[in-house]
Amino acid sequence: MTAQTPPTPPFRDPQLPFAKRIDDLLQRLTPDEKISFLHQFAPAVDRLGVGAFRTGQEALHGVAWMGPATVFPQAVGLGATWNTDLVRRIGEAVSKEARAMRAHDDRVGLNVWSPTVNLLRHPLWGRNEEGYSEDPKLTSAIATAYTRGLRGEHPVYWRTAPVLKHWLAHNNETDRATSSSSVRPRVLHEYDLRAFRETVEAGAVAGVMPAYNLVNGRPNHVSPYLREQLRTWTEEDLLVCSDAGAPSNLVDSEHYFATHEEATAAALRAGVDSFTDHGTDSTQIVARAKRACEQGLLTEDDIDTAVRRQLSVRFRLGEFDPQDDPHAGIEDFDTPAHRALAQEAAEQAIVLLKNEGLLPLAPDTRIAVVGLLADECKLDWYSGTLLHRSTPLEGLYERFGAERVRFAEGVDRIRLKTLAGTFLHVVPSDAADEARGAEGALDPALLAGRTDLPPLTTDAVGTEFALTDWGEGVLTLRAPDGRYLSVAGDGRVRASADQPGGWVVQETFRLEPHDGGHLLRHLGTGRHVSVAADGVKVADADPETLELVVTERGEDAVARAAAQADVVLVVAGNDPHINGRETEDRTTLRLPAHQERLLRAARAANPRTLLALTSAYPYAVDTAALPAVLWTAHGGQAAGIALARVLSGDVSPAGRLPQTWYETDADLPSLLDYDVIGCRQTYLYFEGTPLFPFGHGLSYASFSYDGMAVRIDDAAVHVSFTVTNTGDVTADEVAQLYTRAVEPSAPRPRRELVAHRRVTLAPGARADLAFQVPLSAFEFWDVARGGRRLEPGPYELLAGASSEDVRLRTTVLLDGEPAAPRPVLQRGLDAADFDEQSGAVLVDRARTSGDAVTPADGRSAELVYRDCDFGDGVTEVRVSVAGGGVVDLSLDGGAPLASLSSEGTAPDDPYAYTTLGAGLVAAGVRDVHLRLRGPLRLAHVGFTG
Repeated sequence: MTAQTPPTPPFRDPQLPFAKRIDDLLQRLTPDEKISFLHQFAPAVDRLGVGAFRTGQEALHGVAWMGPATVFPQAVGLGATWNTDLVRRIGEAVSKEARAMRAHDDRVGLNVWSPTVNLLRHPLWGRNEEGYSEDPKLTSAIATAYTRGLRGEHPVYWRTAPVLKHWLAHNNETDRATSSSSVRPRVLHEYDLRAFRETVEAGAVAGVMPAYNLVNGRPNHVSPYLREQLRTWTEEDLLVCSDAGAPSNLVDSEHYFATHEEATAAALRAGVDSFTDHGTDSTQIVARAKRACEQGLLTEDDIDTAVRRQLSVRFRLGEFDPQDDPHAGIEDFDTPAHRALAQEAAEQAIVLLKNEGLLPLAPDTRIAVVGLLADECKLDWYSGTLLHRSTPLEGLYERFGAERVRFAEGVDRIRLKTLAGTFLHVVPSDAADEARGAEGALDPALLAGRTDLPPLTTDAVGTEFALTDWGEGVLTLRAPDGRYLSVAGDGRVRASADQPGGWVVQETFRLEPHDGGHLLRHLGTGRHVSVAADGVKVADADPETLELVVTERGEDAVARAAAQADVVLVVAGNDPHINGRETEDRTTLRLPAHQERLLRAARAANPRTLLALTSAYPYAVDTAALPAVLWTAHGGQAAGIALARVLSGDVSPAGRLPQTWYETDADLPSLLDYDVIGCRQTYLYFEGTPLFPFGHGLSYASFSYDGMAVRIDDAAVHVSFTVTNTGDVTADEVAQLYTRAVEPSAPRPRRELVAHRRVTLAPGARADLAFQVPLSAFEFWDVARGGRRLEPGPYELLAGASSEDVRLRTTVLLDGEPAAPRPVLQRGLDAADFDEQSGAVLVDRARTSGDAVTPADGRSAELVYRDCDFGDGVTEVRVSVAGGGVVDLSLDGGAPLASLSSEGTAPDDPYAYTTLGAGLVAAGVRDVHLRLRGPLRLAHVGFTG
């Protein structure tokens, strides 16, 4: 007899559609097994031969956290390229490296949490480096390109499965887990949702990650928009992965639910499928989900829905068909092509902001390269470990020759003297250098500092430290061997870090004046430095009073180098781990004072001084006295040689600003004001004069625009024009097309990007560009009808080199749907659908869905609803309110005609709504003005007559 081979279960049959295979696998899993899949780290089911799986692999500009990998420019730098083909190729390279790395380290995941499509609404946001642009059209174009590269071209199997971050309206680190973004319907639909929607609709997105914050008073992890918006944009089973720790935040910090069982059930039913919480320990999430089922808060169908979405991603990644997976054998890692691509990206990301003829530099130019970033190749929290490294200094050495380049870092050289007259001293050590994160980690926040090096001591001479003030008094201190002072878990101070970094940076200090000297506070622990018999440490008691002995000021070294050069290059900017990063917003646009001193010293010593800003965000810099200024985000492994090639003219710069550079902090609204329309924010609405406008960037060539032609059909506006290189070098031009409503009935953007194209042109060459702009691009969200509307009338089309450098323009007349008065007798007024407001914020009408309006300060707010049609007349107004207060109603800004009060009668429950009524006589089309007094919530206004 021979044993019969067991039949292949349907979920293993590659001839069946994925949906049928998932149905089969689901019915084979036990309820407990399915619940275990809800955690980020889903365990194996050995009896079915199903392997373990984890969601989440950071890959924002290269594979991150898992050790060495190709490091491309930061995301904001990729946005500055305005080059979708380039970004698609970068996505391809990153996904191939993820596959290659996974073949040797199964900790590397294929469900990549990237890209970030949060709009760069406010330049002080700490995570500005992670987004692409302040503009939703440019953001979605770049994000779509990246996700297509990550996904791959195979019609069935995906190379990696990208998840978009962070849903929704998330641009502040300050109180990010408890703050609420007040987003009115127009801003929601015209701005914040757009970047997500257009990227998802392009078809290469596997899911999204909700953000930590709340929107309109409701946590994003229970957002109704996941169901009402996101899942309507595609037929794919999108996987929604929570952000780390956010499920617990629903109870622990946001206090939105009383129990974790309620919170887990609400998040799952809202659409969260995978819970990232408590690291690799799944027991708490599993226990909460089981208790939620026992309490009747969840059904098995709810669990099945979430597990189905996870399995859909796993099937698309080829997990169940290894023999058919076309990506299984990829070994493309750190290839020459990837290195060349990293350099190409770094070159294309450089933006020439100003040039009065100083650039490009002649081959025999003697250059002084100075500044805190002149010999740095900085990484950020979402970088891999460098395989290759090129700093500006190294790039200039390579391009111009070391004999023509002088260098001065500009740090202050100091010694720290104790009250006993001794100096802090770094004890020499033979321990090997270690790069932070070189071995990779599933959670790099857990990486500990080094304890294998001796702590600092004191002696009669001491060690000369390089002191850098990164702004707001935040200092780093570096020993002569290049290691930064850091504090490990034992509290000892050592020269042990290759760079500042970590989730809690342990390499930053602050000098605090004290008793004629200074205390040195370690910012990571909040403790002061103390000198003990067994070495220097941080402690709660006995802080050491230190005297700062300056042996050389940074500006003196800069001035010496500058005076001996033909041209001075000042490289200034930020360290991505300090003063503006995840968990920490910036407080100002200004350059740190230390770097301003260096820039002044260089300029005073040599007027031929140019500034290269290398930063994760814009600065407000006085450029009047500078003949040339460039900006680049931190450019990854090839940043230095890329900058040198642009300075030399080997490459003509063609990067463009992906966000507005404002002149001063006074131009900025509050970081927490998300109403880009009301506060006139971003290039779309800003009415001031920017330092540099959105889309700005210069070239070593010149370009002419001519021959604009327009044709309109039932679906689109077809626009064409010609761009000609009128210069004498081959260069890229980024042609940009904007539109503007000429006679809008509601506030509309000053101009709005609808298309762009980056083209390479030789001298004298021309490109005939054609764009098809769908009519939907001219629509806006009409609060009067609760939907999008194309308003008939004139629209201006503007083509040029930036949002302000317009070379061609024409006006077209579009047919559309005329404005209609609000049918308030039939529909009433949803409170959130105001046209104008003052002092109001949106809050949650109920925990599950809906918006209400309340005074931001709990005292008063004004709301205006234009063109309300009362027909032949009304006799009563009724308002739905929760909480105590008064609603005053007037028409056309006149005296109050009705006052409706819930004071003293409302229950102490923000969701317990009551209906109040009062007499009102009104007819015809009128503007309704409401004044809210007190901390009440207004949900709806109705009229009868």
